[in-house]
Amino acid sequence: MRYARAVERLRMLAGACEQTRRLPAEEPFLREAHVFGPLTEGADPLAEIEVAFVLNLPPEEVAWGTHPPGTAWLVDFLRLDEGGIAYWWRSFGEPVANHRIHRPVRFWSLEGIDEGVLAALRERRFEALRGAGAPRGEERVAGVAEELEAALEHLRAVQGAYWDRQWRREHRGLRRYPEHHLWEAVRGYLELLDARDE
Repeated sequence: MRYARAVERLRMLAGACEQTRRLPAEEPFLREAHVFGPLTEGADPLAEIEVAFVLNLPPEEVAWGTHPPGTAWLVDFLRLDEGGIAYWWRSFGEPVANHRIHRPVRFWSLEGIDEGVLAALRERRFEALRGAGAPRGEERVAGVAEELEAALEHLRAVQGAYWDRQWRREHRGLRRYPEHHLWEAVRGYLELLDARDE
């Protein structure tokens, strides 16, 4: 996708994130959205926009590379399954940056759309992104060892419950099946294992 189209798509995504604030809920589920990767470096064209979404869930419920409970509706609502966006979920209780997410820039939060970030991207003022969208990846980076431990616990939990009828019923719906959860748990764990060994 061309750079200008990617920035416009990110603006539309920010607008959709803003709409989640209007949904009736005791506490908002989605708290922040960060962009990183080729778009923040000016690549043109680029294969996809890379985004990390911060959820109102504790770290133990947001194992790396998985779709935590309650995210299926968010994928539909934000139209993430339409292609062109690679996305990851992060907990509000851990840093956004990690072994895969480098120098994330927040473009939306519960305070609203960060128009300064979107303008800097549109105008290709990448140096302006350095102070925008705090916290930056270099300020706080999640440790691979901690994430690996959480991913292993999650993988064991999924494997242990995989054939339980109630668990399978609870993990099916909105084009998601128990097999997706098992595959994501395995993939996330192996990715972190490889990152630790690098």
